[in-house]
Amino acid sequence: MSLTVASTPANLSEFISGNSSDTKSCDDSKDAVDTSSAYAICPVCPHRCRLSDGQTGLCKARLGRNGHIIPVSFGTLTAIALDPIEKKPLTRFMPGYRILSVGGFGCNMYCSFCQNHDISQVGIDGTYRTEQMSPEELCELATELSKSEHNAGVAYTYNEPLISYEYVLGTAKLVKKAGLVNAVVTNGNINQEILTELLPYIDAMNIDLKVFSKEGYRMLGGDFETVKAFIQTAARSSHIELTTLVVPGLSDSEEDMKNEAEWIAGIDPDIPLHITRYFPKYKMTDRPPTDISLMHRLQDIASSYLKYVYLGNV
Repeated sequence: MSLTVASTPANLSEFISGNSSDTKSCDDSKDAVDTSSAYAICPVCPHRCRLSDGQTGLCKARLGRNGHIIPVSFGTLTAIALDPIEKKPLTRFMPGYRILSVGGFGCNMYCSFCQNHDISQVGIDGTYRTEQMSPEELCELATELSKSEHNAGVAYTYNEPLISYEYVLGTAKLVKKAGLVNAVVTNGNINQEILTELLPYIDAMNIDLKVFSKEGYRMLGGDFETVKAFIQTAARSSHIELTTLVVPGLSDSEEDMKNEAEWIAGIDPDIPLHITRYFPKYKMTDRPPTDISLMHRLQDIASSYLKYVYLGNV
């Protein structure tokens, strides 16, 4: 597959040029005194980072510039592949199709076991390979592949795609107009106003439900109630599937799985749940892969409430 390289959108270049080396993170500068009168509060997620000029959000992908929030990851792709749609995982949505899958950089959570940490836990100065692709170019590529490669549309995935929701929204509108589908793979740690703007153009989502507790989400840099609200809202207008990675000592409680499955069933017992096996990765290498027998027990528990429960990475 050949990729067309596009330039960064001009309006973003005007804000970013000449200042990238001076950017500071809102997470790294918590004790810094903000002397700027020009700042903005990012609306994307519950962190609601207050960004002064040149300051980047916790996600490393949104920048304060002249009182505005700029998505510096707009159109920057760190990963692009034509995947089986089941790999997202989306098991019960257009099975047998492939989907053009793209990712950028950054994330608004900081899971120590992240499987894609090389792109999700870095910012604009990361050492990854990138391609620039406008929404128009990405839609054009997806349309071309739909004719020859059984491509269903575009999946926004790999890192947290909704921290650059402007890019997702712009592309999704074009993809929808072209008669293709849009899928999002997300941590769901996104505010309602962003979700409701996107939903008319999104056909399917796989949403991480990383752990079923407020304390667990706090450890990972997320907000439990925000994620639950995201799932509830998305389920009303989009096909959704959920994924729980079973991390020893974090999300491996049988009682939590019972509570989780019961809660999901209260929304819709037909929502598929993917229970996936943890393997040591990134900063969490001090514990073994999830026990296979535990995986099966958790599947049995969830299956008491849900119609479709799948094991992954086993």
